[in-house]
Amino acid sequence: MLSGWFKLSPPRILVLGFAAIILTGSLLLMTPLANTTGEPLPFVDALFTATSATCVTGLVVRDTGIYFTTFGQIVIMTLIQVGGLGFMTMATLFSLVFKRRISLRDRLLLQEAMNQNSMEGIVRLIRKVLMYSLIIEASAAVLFTIRWAFDMPLGRASYYGIFHAVSLFNNAGFDLFGEYRSLTGYVDDPLVNFVAMFLIVSGGLGFIVLSELVDFRRSRKLSLHSKVVLSMTSALIVVGAVVIFVFEFTNAKTMGSLDWSGKIWGSFFQSVTSRTAGANSVDIGALRQASQFFIIILMFIGASPGSTGGGIKTTTFMILVGAVISMIRGRNDLVLFRYRLTQERIFKAVTITMLALFLIIAVAMVLATTEDASFLSILFETTSAFATVGLSMGLTMDLTDIGKVILCFMMFTGRLGLLTLAYALGPKKGKELYRHPEGKMIIG
Repeated sequence: MLSGWFKLSPPRILVLGFAAIILTGSLLLMTPLANTTGEPLPFVDALFTATSATCVTGLVVRDTGIYFTTFGQIVIMTLIQVGGLGFMTMATLFSLVFKRRISLRDRLLLQEAMNQNSMEGIVRLIRKVLMYSLIIEASAAVLFTIRWAFDMPLGRASYYGIFHAVSLFNNAGFDLFGEYRSLTGYVDDPLVNFVAMFLIVSGGLGFIVLSELVDFRRSRKLSLHSKVVLSMTSALIVVGAVVIFVFEFTNAKTMGSLDWSGKIWGSFFQSVTSRTAGANSVDIGALRQASQFFIIILMFIGASPGSTGGGIKTTTFMILVGAVISMIRGRNDLVLFRYRLTQERIFKAVTITMLALFLIIAVAMVLATTEDASFLSILFETTSAFATVGLSMGLTMDLTDIGKVILCFMMFTGRLGLLTLAYALGPKKGKELYRHPEGKMIIG
């Protein structure tokens, strides 16, 4: 048995590891101790909640703040932390604490989990990941505690601060405010909005980018990856905020009744959270359809590689946009920040995008036959699950058991990544022994 485990490829170990964490979380959430009713939670609902937490999504079929006890909420928070940082990162933490040697196989697994091209400096990166995560989450928890201490007892404010700091940094979107309100009560609160957006963006940039930003004062340089991530993230946040602001400016159900400050905070928060976090400061179901469809696009793009977020990633989207611009200009090479990208990178970006599109469309069509809802809400929920965002138009609570299982698969696939799952399930790659002759065909 052990020899078979050690022969497994890194992608397969990651798949099995996440599956084991989800199953363990499901069993813990099924215990009467985890909920306020004192009765066992149905397995499908427990599986959905554990998958949503481990895959840092945030879609819920039971109200986290009302249905689950403190024990159940702590289980969910633990699943979020382990799922967000990755179980291999947490395993490395224990290895470092107990001074156990990090083996070559462990390094290969970490390389796959962190989506790195090489093992060089991977353990050093994991140390930084753990340190940055702890510092950012602890700082945000303190600020949240100070703010919420004005609205609730200090002990409860501290607990809420810790839970939401972990949830938002890991881009999970779970909240404890009850009745699925998320942060709607703080839509125009500057401190809550700023801290929440900082957590979401920090978790969504990726740990390599965070590391380079911290070291920038000393090194005075950023890699191509960081430049692409930072520029695309900034552009998406600004464009998203402007679009949502324009569409929702006069919508009385969302931001129409807010003053200019509230409208701006609400627009930026929804732009930031729509790409992966799942928290919301306005009612998503009350948004205009144009805004809802635009949020689907933002969710599909998602966060950045090596982060706690999902989607096809900002770098993939940047490559696609760059390839289109290069083709329109009649250039043979794709150049970003004076660096030429290889065809392999472009093919990988196209492959990830097309696989994601096909999967979302296929699943949405299936759910359209099993669920009684509009196709826009089904497409919204499907994209939210795949991109591990967690935003919902209200359909999740009314899903059939079949629908819940399907979305569990989507969240699992989105968290691991399509290519990782494909490599895990597919046959071992072999070297091509020949190349076919070049052919020509008409396109467009």
